[in-house]
Amino acid sequence: MINDDPYIAMQAAVDIVGTSTHPTNKIAATLFHKTFSISRTNYWPEPILAAFGMDTRIGNSSGSVHSEVATLLECKFPTNGARLAVTDPPCPNCVKNLADAGIKEIYIDHKGFDKDWAQRRGGHFQNMSMQICEKAGINVHILYRKDKRVETVFHVHPSFVPVQDSPITKESVETLNEGAFQAVIEESYTRHIRRKFAVAIMQDAHGRYHALVARGNAVTGFTMEDPEDVKEIEQHQHGPSHKYSLFQEPVNRLLMYRAKRGFKLCDGYFFSSQVPTSREQVNLIGAGMKRLTVGNPAKARDPDALVAMKQLSDAKIIDYR
Repeated sequence: MINDDPYIAMQAAVDIVGTSTHPTNKIAATLFHKTFSISRTNYWPEPILAAFGMDTRIGNSSGSVHSEVATLLECKFPTNGARLAVTDPPCPNCVKNLADAGIKEIYIDHKGFDKDWAQRRGGHFQNMSMQICEKAGINVHILYRKDKRVETVFHVHPSFVPVQDSPITKESVETLNEGAFQAVIEESYTRHIRRKFAVAIMQDAHGRYHALVARGNAVTGFTMEDPEDVKEIEQHQHGPSHKYSLFQEPVNRLLMYRAKRGFKLCDGYFFSSQVPTSREQVNLIGAGMKRLTVGNPAKARDPDALVAMKQLSDAKIIDYR
């Protein structure tokens, strides 16, 4: 039987944090629910570690997978409604993924606020991570293990339903083959004119196949229809001093939907209308993907994504079609 006590979940993360391969910023997280518990540290996927080591950036991204995202990428059960215990305050990129994966509660070890990331980028946690949690309806707590005490930072009403104005579409696929895959891609081009999108075929727990389509959009809780939200998104997307964005890229959206529903990725049946961002490409490797079809391999959100694609292609880590 799985114990969903947040103190036990946090202790499981603390117990493994020292095994993180990160030389200076060791972080661990436990994703837990009544039916499962999975603990992971931040780490470099073996293909990246073998080809580049820890010091080479993949495009403009670290080659490491964050601990929070590692639990989502590796969890084999639906994460919708699950909780997360983490040793450090999560960055905005991780919180975006947690929101899209349906996580409803985050517990942060109080000692994490004195550690490296919080000292360097604590403002990003306060100004962005917390903002995403509030709009996505994620409860946030600070956990004191020794005192067996929880301090609630933010609590959402149980009836709250976050905004999501561009839901991922899903349709059944009778047979897993290239023809069915290409048919979904062609239809998506007509439906998502002038918008970047991604397509993936996934398998549910009953062995049925589904074609999932996502376009780039605001993270859960924000909407592209609200002028205030659009203003926020553009500020964080394009501002020269901002490292993070409130916009969620389509590949990441599909990876988090997979986690949310407990689906299995079908390697070789993942498509992106343009080159994914550097971070998306690293996350794909963390998810075990080895092949990616790209609609326009000369187009990307930024030049760094093209650099990442060349690095990973030359190292034969991802086969870009």
